[in-house]
Amino acid sequence: MILASFLMLAGITMVFAGYWEDFWKYNSLQDGEKMLQLKDTLERMLDTLNATEMAVLANCYTEYANWGLAKDDPKREEFYTKAMEYARQAVSKDPNNAFAHYVLGSTIGRLAQYKGIIQSLFMLGDFDKHIKKAMELDPTNYLAYIAMGMRYRDTPWPFKNYSRSEYYLKKAIEIEPGYPNAYYELAILYEKMGRMDEAKKLYEKIVSMPPHPDWIAKSKETQAIARKWLEKHK
Repeated sequence: MILASFLMLAGITMVFAGYWEDFWKYNSLQDGEKMLQLKDTLERMLDTLNATEMAVLANCYTEYANWGLAKDDPKREEFYTKAMEYARQAVSKDPNNAFAHYVLGSTIGRLAQYKGIIQSLFMLGDFDKHIKKAMELDPTNYLAYIAMGMRYRDTPWPFKNYSRSEYYLKKAIEIEPGYPNAYYELAILYEKMGRMDEAKKLYEKIVSMPPHPDWIAKSKETQAIARKWLEKHK
């Protein structure tokens, strides 16, 4: 699981491991109250946080904005902006921290959705830089591969590349075959490519999988989407 991988690669101390584990537990269950409490706790310790701790704080903002705020809530952009600020500080503290680069890259990708075309294209370069660095430093980070797969699938021409998207999404599945959302993102790609039979097989795979322990709520949401798709495409 990604939690164990990051713990090992980041060299997290036992003292901080409690906060790290709390983040993944609250994020997995999408417990908004506990996530905001953890965010506030870490912010009160801001001057003493190391790079990984700062990256966890940033990811509290990013993940809570992802599932804790409505898509049209103006606070979403504010949360992504704050997350990017903290993630940049994390990378500055330790340029070789894989988790910090992943959080920064993924947050830049989220924030780019709120910017104009020109600015978002400039941000794409930063996204690529940090996600690729995260993969270089931690080749087991399946989330970074998913992010890169979505980047090549969803960006406009000439930045779109379906073959690269397929490569990265398949790589994510190879690394972590138990994560339903990797199959879901690949299924969306196959729909865009007109490969409907392959997409259907992936949706069937999703509904048969147990929820991933690091992403329980998200796994269940994805499985519900897959069931609706299969019902529609009988």
